[in-house]
Amino acid sequence: MPNLHRGEIEAEIGGARRTLVLTLGALAELEAAFGVGDLVALAERLGAGPLSARDLARVIGAGLRGAGESVTDEEAARLPIEGGAVGYARLAAALLNATFLTEDEPRP
Repeated sequence: MPNLHRGEIEAEIGGARRTLVLTLGALAELEAAFGVGDLVALAERLGAGPLSARDLARVIGAGLRGAGESVTDEEAARLPIEGGAVGYARLAAALLNATFLTEDEPRP
C-alpha cells in the first residue's frame, strides 16, 4: 500500500503492481539529468510543458529506483503499461503531483 504522505504511488507496470517514489536521491538524480541546480528549477522544468519520451522514462525510472528497484531508465521505458504513451504520461504526472503538490493543493 503506497504511503501518500511520503509521495509514494502505486501502478501496474510490466504486469506487476509497483511502488514509485521520488526520494531525495531520486530528485537529485533528476536535477542532474535535466541540468538544473535545485528543486524549484526541477519543478519548473517538469511543469513547463510537454515531456519527451526520454523525460518520461527518466521520471518513471527514478521513481522505481526511489522505491528500491534496480532498473535503468531504458529498462523502465520498455516495461509495458496500460494506455501506452498516454499511460506513461499519466503515471509520470501522478508521481510528480505526489512529490510536488502539498496536501492543501488540489490534485488534478
